[in-house]
Amino acid sequence: MNKLHFDKALFWDIDLNNLDIKKHSKFIIERVIKRGSLEDWFYLKKIYSLDIIEKESLHIRSLDKKTLHFLSNYFGVDKSKFRCYI
Repeated sequence: MNKLHFDKALFWDIDLNNLDIKKHSKFIIERVIKRGSLEDWFYLKKIYSLDIIEKESLHIRSLDKKTLHFLSNYFGVDKSKFRCYI
């Protein structure tokens, strides 16, 4: 288990010490993408490869329009490829 250094408010409902970077990657990535700050985003990129972040992003069920546009542009992936696209 690796110690995570995200803002505690981002994971207010769980103990960060119980999160495993590999085992809980989907949960961590989705939480940071949906609710994290820019600092959380930078930290996320330090612990996961862009390929992993992109892969998990494509499977998120709901994203606000701003986040969807950001991820689409950042990864160069058409918005229609995201699971949340309507």
